[in-house]
Amino acid sequence: MTQSSLKKFSYSVLVGPSVLLYGSFVLFPVISCFMIGFTEWGGVGMPKFIGLTNYLTILRDPVFFLGLRNNLLVVGISVFGQIPLGFTLAYIIYRRMVRGENFFTAMIFLPITISAIVVAILWQQIFSPVGLYTALMRIIKDNPRYVLAILQNKTFAMVPILFVILWMYTGLYLIIFLANLQRINPSIIEAAIIDGATEGQILVSVIIPSMLNVLFTTMIFAITGSLTSFDLIWAMTNGGPAHYTEVIAIYMYLNTFKYAKYGFGAAVSMIIVALSFGLISILQTIFSKFEVKYE
Repeated sequence: MTQSSLKKFSYSVLVGPSVLLYGSFVLFPVISCFMIGFTEWGGVGMPKFIGLTNYLTILRDPVFFLGLRNNLLVVGISVFGQIPLGFTLAYIIYRRMVRGENFFTAMIFLPITISAIVVAILWQQIFSPVGLYTALMRIIKDNPRYVLAILQNKTFAMVPILFVILWMYTGLYLIIFLANLQRINPSIIEAAIIDGATEGQILVSVIIPSMLNVLFTTMIFAITGSLTSFDLIWAMTNGGPAHYTEVIAIYMYLNTFKYAKYGFGAAVSMIIVALSFGLISILQTIFSKFEVKYE
């Protein structure tokens, strides 16, 4: 066996299993969903090809657009809430602007170690008509009949859920940012301080350029995780009342498994994939401009 053949054989042995697993568990399901999305299928028998009917039905359904709005709100609180807050807290701890940084790090990170279902049930009880929040507000307002009406409001029903998402996942980004901040060479910051740089100048000119790739990666995590968010919202509200807190993943789940519309559910899943690719492409375009600026 020649050296070239040996090298090709080695590559095949090392890469082959990964490619096989990727094709089996990622490519095959995506291609299958794409094909099933053009059919009417109840999960039994042969699928019936119906073309773009599923997609046209989805785009005419106001419940889907309500779910899309809610998903975009989750994306917004993740990208513009969790990431900036996690970065700010990580920077404060990294620069030792607060005492007991290990305690604060542990307390902020703690929610992410708890199961999303447990977190959902906990906050559901807090916001319930007999929960802690309602009891406190009845005392403050001196109104024994007070109830949290925001969950019955179409516009603001997502606010408690967005608060819980912010509370739960900020600690994850705190740890990611803190770990990467600690990799920055301290001598660079010391040199900037000697040159008379202020804290703001250090942040803008030294820290952020060093963290661009990390910020980009965390935003990808935030976008993909937000578009597939299901368990926390399902456990808190089941998407109710009246679909006010329903997201696309719940919309897909109900149509697929409750109403046995597997073709319809597959089409919804492909829309989620398309949204993910679209938002990540926009994000990549924005970050490429920042990379050119800080080169």
